[in-house]
Amino acid sequence: MMEQREFDEDVMPSAIDDDDDVFKDLLNVPADWSANDCLSTGIFNSFDPNEVVYRAQKKPCKTVGKYVMGDLLGEGSYGKVKEVLDSETLVRCAAKILKKKKLKRIPNGEKNVLNEIQLLKTLRHLNVIELVDVIVNEEKEKMYILLEYCVGGLQDMLEHSPGSKFPCWQAHNYFSQLINGLEYLHSRGIIHKDIKPGNLLLTLDETLKISDFGTAEALSPFDPEGICASSQGSPAFQPPEIANGADEYSGFKIDIWSSGVTLYNLVTGEYPFEGDNVYRLFEAIGKCNIQIPGFVTEPLRSLLVGMLKKDPKKRFTLRTIQTHPWFVCRHPRTSEKVPFPPLRGDFMHNMTVLPYLFNYHSCETPSDNEEEYITEQLIKDRPNGSTSVPIDDVNDPSKQPWHKPIVCNVKKMASCRLS
Repeated sequence: MMEQREFDEDVMPSAIDDDDDVFKDLLNVPADWSANDCLSTGIFNSFDPNEVVYRAQKKPCKTVGKYVMGDLLGEGSYGKVKEVLDSETLVRCAAKILKKKKLKRIPNGEKNVLNEIQLLKTLRHLNVIELVDVIVNEEKEKMYILLEYCVGGLQDMLEHSPGSKFPCWQAHNYFSQLINGLEYLHSRGIIHKDIKPGNLLLTLDETLKISDFGTAEALSPFDPEGICASSQGSPAFQPPEIANGADEYSGFKIDIWSSGVTLYNLVTGEYPFEGDNVYRLFEAIGKCNIQIPGFVTEPLRSLLVGMLKKDPKKRFTLRTIQTHPWFVCRHPRTSEKVPFPPLRGDFMHNMTVLPYLFNYHSCETPSDNEEEYITEQLIKDRPNGSTSVPIDDVNDPSKQPWHKPIVCNVKKMASCRLS
């Protein structure tokens, strides 16, 4: 009969004897391994006995079609946006997750979504967001719109920048790309109708992408004036003709005006017209008494004045903008660049799908994905907002921290397996 002994729970037995051999047979490790060998290979995870250890729930690795879901990138009125990874091409994308019930509660919600999908299917340009795929789950009444991945938008950068504005040279770079994208859209007879910093995204190499085509309109090819009769754009970026209640207006000149307001916002950190409510805002826009700050000098000042003309017929065209001195000149880097803001503490914008994949492939069975043990120090070192291993007990005072000095996880020895 095997002798039964007790060890201090904080100390691992180091000598190789009969009991160790039996235990190693259970673990399926070489007979000549010592306890230190087991520790160094990750079979045992030892913790400081004075350190708090939490039992943490792991989030399972979820897939939609061939796409592996990552963390939340953002959330808007239409739904959530999550990072995803194409399991076939290993290309990172962004998934807009829309619920049919929620869309029905939004005025023109379903119509705008279908309109955006139809338009994006026909568009291919460096400065226009690319539609990758569309997946519809009829059972859950969900729609997944897969778009090319962007690290952030101009609005987020402005909110994290000194004075809520960009240096002139940086604003010039983004504005030039915006005009290039608009030129392509207008050549295809498409009016965006909602140009603003919040709808201008950037990739890792700082390529600007015009996004959110829910309110966009495809005009008739037989209408050279591009006449529109409706607009659902953001109030602060609407032109005087809409603020004054005109029945019809030039769609091309709407985008010129909103691009001018966007440029004004990028270089000043303010809006050319403001109001306590929409009515007073539209009243200010309708009068069009624009005041440009004194630090905005020529030739930028004349460009803003030309783009923000009250009379749409006198307002600059895209061609006039592209030949304007401020647009064509090179701007020296006279001040520090405004960087991408971190995503929940992550300045590098690392791929959030990887922790989910690691948890999935490092476990032999689905039940192994359900929990793990984690130290308090690891929680402190983890970037803010990371959800790869959510800690449910940390912020709940009703739950006492759980101590486990030694953790044995034989399953960690299993090699990665294909899904």
